[in-house]
Amino acid sequence: MLPLVSILIPAFNAQEYIAETLASAIAQTWPRKEIIVIDDGSTDRTLEIARQAAASGVRVVAQQHLGAAAARNKAFALSQGDFIQWLDADDLLSPDKIERQLLAFAERPRPRSLLSCAWGSFIYRRSRARFIPTALWQDLSPLEWLLHKMEQNIYLQTATWLVSRELTESAGAWDTRILGDDDGEYFCRVLLQSDGVRFVPAAKVLYRMSGMDRLSYIGASHAKMESQFRSMRLHIGYVRSLEDSPRVRAACISYLQRGLTSFHAERADIVREAELLAAELGGQLQTPRPTWKYSLFRAVLGHDLARRAQTVVRQVRWSCAKLVDKSLSRVE
Repeated sequence: MLPLVSILIPAFNAQEYIAETLASAIAQTWPRKEIIVIDDGSTDRTLEIARQAAASGVRVVAQQHLGAAAARNKAFALSQGDFIQWLDADDLLSPDKIERQLLAFAERPRPRSLLSCAWGSFIYRRSRARFIPTALWQDLSPLEWLLHKMEQNIYLQTATWLVSRELTESAGAWDTRILGDDDGEYFCRVLLQSDGVRFVPAAKVLYRMSGMDRLSYIGASHAKMESQFRSMRLHIGYVRSLEDSPRVRAACISYLQRGLTSFHAERADIVREAELLAAELGGQLQTPRPTWKYSLFRAVLGHDLARRAQTVVRQVRWSCAKLVDKSLSRVE
């Protein structure tokens, strides 16, 4: 019997995109699949729209708003699949994504193989999705995958993974304490339990860019800053559990240095913790240099107003980009 694949979708206020996402899940060419949507207390029409797909075999469950990680844990608890496909409520799978990955798995069937694939980013127009290969677009051991990620500040999008149930259960639940980088931390644990990543280039995922609306955007949120640093500490502990060599320590220091830009202007306490961790690793962090735009804002407006102005400029830029792309998608 062919393996059953569970496509698990957490959804919160995704009324604009959920129908398209569900259509991409329903259209999967792999014949044995179940689709489970957990509506995480949406206040718009997400739940209503998702329930319209019930005739196509989609199971929809509503819960109070507990966050994406809790919704994913709920979806997995309800699932029966031999393989797990995580899918956010605004992203899309190519029709043969799951089939191509499972055919690759069948060539070398190992329960703890972790399957990944190519992904491209778009806003509204699928035809304009940009697929930009990175060092993670290849077969890799868990250690090499984590080192590439931390050395080069690169990642794979959540939906690229296809994970066996055995591997999913070994990794444990999604961490509900982590607000923005919950997928980054979670797949580190999946990697630790795996015997390596199998990259399937012909399988594809479309990742919808949502700008400052995305869950991982930190901005001025102190809760997200604390959550991000918690995730970074865990990343460092995970990779050092595999190897504690000079290269690993250097990669961890680089990872901390890049992450410092999220905290240095607001949270001196987190900066001090990061500096102590870098010293433990044998390195030293440098104070991030602000962009010339921010320096200009700060000189004229002061720190607090400059931060707000920076946020407003980013919001306006993203709103304009989304509006233009949405208008062009309608024209097409």
